[in-house]
Amino acid sequence: MGQEQLINGCKNGDRKAQRDLYDRYANTLFACCLKYAPSYQEAQDILQDSFITIFKKVGQYNHKGSFEGWCKRIAITTALQRYRSTAVYPLENNHQVEEVELTELEEQSIGLQDLLAMVQQLPDQYRMVFSMYVLDGYSHKEIAKMMKISTGTSKSNLSRARLKLQEMINSWRIANTSDAS
Repeated sequence: MGQEQLINGCKNGDRKAQRDLYDRYANTLFACCLKYAPSYQEAQDILQDSFITIFKKVGQYNHKGSFEGWCKRIAITTALQRYRSTAVYPLENNHQVEEVELTELEEQSIGLQDLLAMVQQLPDQYRMVFSMYVLDGYSHKEIAKMMKISTGTSKSNLSRARLKLQEMINSWRIANTSDAS
């Protein structure tokens, strides 16, 4: 079944089309959800909520841009909504936070699973901004609008996320260097 047929089937409430659409996009969207969730179970919940929204709003897809991108946007929005009500975002900070760059991951031999686990350990607001900016390519202006924070807070949260990740990477390196000895 082609994508257009799947979309039309979902618009009409066809369960087989919904199942096929889920099978086609679940892995991609789950990977997206993992970037925003603090745990595997939370990512599963976000994925489920995302598909509920996708099936409800599939009639609103206007065929501008990719359907997969539209679905990812719903997954990201679902994750943000999940944490928006419980998250306490730091007040805007006028202090200049030094930009911290992550060192080359290849040199440190950190696996993707280890890095993802570190990202998931970040406080909600840092994880959200880091994932949106670094992993999904949103600008600070877009992040600020989606999260209802200022661009300065977005930049500050990104810098703090990078700093925390750098600390986690350093700890990981020390632990793995000790294990190798």
